[in-house]
Amino acid sequence: MPLRRAKMPVRRPTTMEEFEARCRRQGLPVTSQRRAVLRALAAREDHPTADQLHEALRREHPDLSRTTVYRVLETLVRLGVVTKVSHPGAAVHYDAFTGRHHHLVCDVCGRLSDLVLPGFDALPLPDTRAQDFEIADYSVHFHGRCRSCRPRTSRNA
Repeated sequence: MPLRRAKMPVRRPTTMEEFEARCRRQGLPVTSQRRAVLRALAAREDHPTADQLHEALRREHPDLSRTTVYRVLETLVRLGVVTKVSHPGAAVHYDAFTGRHHHLVCDVCGRLSDLVLPGFDALPLPDTRAQDFEIADYSVHFHGRCRSCRPRTSRNA
């Protein structure tokens, strides 16, 4: 398969204007709940879970249910303004940065951190015709231990 042309990662969340335009194109109402969830997620860099977002939003929006947060996040993913970040054995996390980027995953605490590796954006895609599968996109997750979870001795080495 040919190399994919490298795209520079989008290092900003979708603006409200872009979000509203996507809703209009899909015939979806722009609700206060959708705006609140997108704003809260865009303000964070820690890849929160739906439960973490719900907890953060409860202070300003006490009537916003956990179920609504889950549903809104799924809608935002379908609209392409939010991405899901998941790895085996962990809850799904959400990311407001939708450009191609990669992640560092701490195997101890589960923390996710963004990692921009432009060279990885030009990896040759495998030939998956035999599996009748078309690759749409990819991201790489590097597993290890974050600074907080590494033993003190390995920090000083």
